[in-house]
Amino acid sequence: MQPFLGFLWCFQRIFVYSASGRKRFNVLGALNAITHEVVTVTNDSYINAVSVCDLLWKLAAKHVGEAITLFLDNARYQKCKIVTDLAAQLNIEIIYLPSYSPNLNLIERLWRHVKHEALYSRYYDTFPKFKAAIMDCIESSQSPNKKSLHSLLSLKFQIIEKSQILNG
Repeated sequence: MQPFLGFLWCFQRIFVYSASGRKRFNVLGALNAITHEVVTVTNDSYINAVSVCDLLWKLAAKHVGEAITLFLDNARYQKCKIVTDLAAQLNIEIIYLPSYSPNLNLIERLWRHVKHEALYSRYYDTFPKFKAAIMDCIESSQSPNKKSLHSLLSLKFQIIEKSQILNG
């Protein structure tokens, strides 16, 4: 529930309200690259291998009999034996993206959109309002009328074919 500053410029200091103490709201999500449907698992503690397994179970239940390929980043809790064994059991193919490449992960683009729409320059006086704003933004992003997300969640990635080495 930390404040995210928007653009602010003035001659006098302005106090930005934020919640006292630290409360967490974690959202682990999977984004269907074609339909832009989002499946989420949330908690108020930490994301770990158990959370990833919960997401795998949710995906398997939602897409019974369909082939599922899941692209994950290289977080340690996503590469552990518990997750890989469950993925094999549920017949979910896991492909790990290269390190430090959030631009290749479509869900990271959605998270950037959620931060911009629900968090930047906004103050929520209670934790439930904070959580509701995030979940409302995620749910509204699945609407087919969301034109702003159509280009953001496209499958067009820039590939550099020729590299040039510059010595300085």
